[in-house]
Amino acid sequence: MDLSFLGRGWSFPPTFNMRLSGVEMLEQEADIASSLEVLLTTIPTERVMLPDYGCNLQELLYESLDTTTKTLLEDKIESAILYYEPRIDLENVLLDSSRELEGVVLIEVTYTVRTTNSRFNFVFPYYIQEGSDINLTATLNLLPDRN
Repeated sequence: MDLSFLGRGWSFPPTFNMRLSGVEMLEQEADIASSLEVLLTTIPTERVMLPDYGCNLQELLYESLDTTTKTLLEDKIESAILYYEPRIDLENVLLDSSRELEGVVLIEVTYTVRTTNSRFNFVFPYYIQEGSDINLTATLNLLPDRN
């Protein structure tokens, strides 16, 4: 099956492979997952040629995590995906605030790739406190599988 229509793009952050004399690329579903991460971490006006692109989760960083804030977070994510990721159909956005006292809210995005009808989920850790002492390896081990 030819999946080239799902796209191909630079890995993020960009990684240069000297052996191949070029930039490492992502394809198909990996490109979509990477695009979702970039979308959720981009602040609108950060991209010169596409100033509305992004999700602006940073403006809610120091807000109390009540029902209003959770609803606003979900709405920002749903709207950004609706406008800027046409390759998928968004099924659900869930916030797991069970680790709120540790300063982490896990955002789980469940989606279906439109052209292949394949279902995936993407988990994004949203840190609600300063991240100077974050153990990235331990955090990644706590995330569920994306498939």
